[in-house]
Amino acid sequence: MIAIGGAIGVGLFLGAGGRLAAAGPALIFSYALCGLAAFFVMRALGELVLHRATTGSFVEYAREFIAPWAGFASGWMYWLNWAMTGIAEITAVAIYMHRWFPDLPQWITALVALAFLVVINLLSVKLFGELEFWFSVIKVTAIIAFLFTGIALVVKGTEIGGSTAGVHNITETGGLFPAGVGIALMTLQAVIFAYSAIELVGIAAGETKDPHKVMPKAINGVVYRIAVFYVGSVLLLTLLLPWHAYSGLESPFVTVFSQLGIGWVGDVMNAVVLTAALSSCNSGLYSTGRILKSLAQKGEAPAFTGKMSKNHVPYGGVLFTSVVYLAGVVLNYLVPKEAFDIAIAIASLGVVATWATIIVCQMRLREAALRGEIERPSYRMPGAPYTNWATLGFLALVLVLMAFAGTAERVAFWSIPVLAIVLVVGWKAVQSRRPSVPQDEERVSVGQS
Repeated sequence: MIAIGGAIGVGLFLGAGGRLAAAGPALIFSYALCGLAAFFVMRALGELVLHRATTGSFVEYAREFIAPWAGFASGWMYWLNWAMTGIAEITAVAIYMHRWFPDLPQWITALVALAFLVVINLLSVKLFGELEFWFSVIKVTAIIAFLFTGIALVVKGTEIGGSTAGVHNITETGGLFPAGVGIALMTLQAVIFAYSAIELVGIAAGETKDPHKVMPKAINGVVYRIAVFYVGSVLLLTLLLPWHAYSGLESPFVTVFSQLGIGWVGDVMNAVVLTAALSSCNSGLYSTGRILKSLAQKGEAPAFTGKMSKNHVPYGGVLFTSVVYLAGVVLNYLVPKEAFDIAIAIASLGVVATWATIIVCQMRLREAALRGEIERPSYRMPGAPYTNWATLGFLALVLVLMAFAGTAERVAFWSIPVLAIVLVVGWKAVQSRRPSVPQDEERVSVGQS
């Protein structure tokens, strides 16, 4: 439920509206393709988790199977992902609230939402888990209700907003690729962002009872449900209304129910998507707190971020991330219209880096097992190593396409060299404060631990 709650957020509930308006029904294929990549990433992560469950998740696997510097880099890229995702989520909260309070500045709503979630995360992991469970229940129930309602509306050919629900909303409005294949490919970056957070299963495994029994079922369930929810929802959205009826100014789900002429249903759905944004941001604070604690234990993050409360909450890491979320509040004050796109474009870099790290770590685990150094778990990445290379190629394509997309995506793409330099300088600084240890020896000691 934590993984589902983290993944079902603004990428679907808000981002799908703007992407449908840009690419049309072709967005269905983008979600299906990214869903396939997500499936292989999750299966790779599952094999790693059953090898060794830890709250440090892929950061620790990167240390063990690649090199200590890879753990440092992947940890900070994952933190960047969630730092930017949190900004996108609190921006979405402000956009949703605009429906009810059109005169309320975005930054005020964003600040109130942030304060509420920080308090929840600081109190206890049990309270976080309870809140996230119910957040997830609300979102999953709403999507299931939408799927059944949408299917009924399509079957009956219901009139919605001046048009009739049905396949003709695709065939009579330019077909599957009304804006061309190129524009459809440009949506991959945003869709990758929508699937981010499914890797939270790996982080939660370290605080899960009997992970060897629970994790395979959890991972398979998350992948299948997310695929049905995402691909199914986008398909229904294209059948219910012409693709140009949607926009990035409100949730596409709210658009559908508002066009039905039942105002209160639109308000209910707006409340649901508001919950979704709060839930995903909540997951971000949880995950970054654990990742920063793992980095701090190795001396690769400020010592403060490794501090634990008596309730076993890494409050230092949570507070560290919340300070960056405050920058999101400032962004909402300065450029409220561009804040969302800028945040998800940069967050996507962290998603790609995290997924690539997981895939490479699984490849190294498999190679070590073939050499007889470790025992490979029975729950395995299907089709390895061919599916590994295919997934890595797909992730590389997503990065390249960002250079030809919108302004926000291009800014993110050209920030890659800057991020690389920052990570190299940061690693050098960390190494300079440590006693000299050969890298191979350090990697062995990490693996043995």
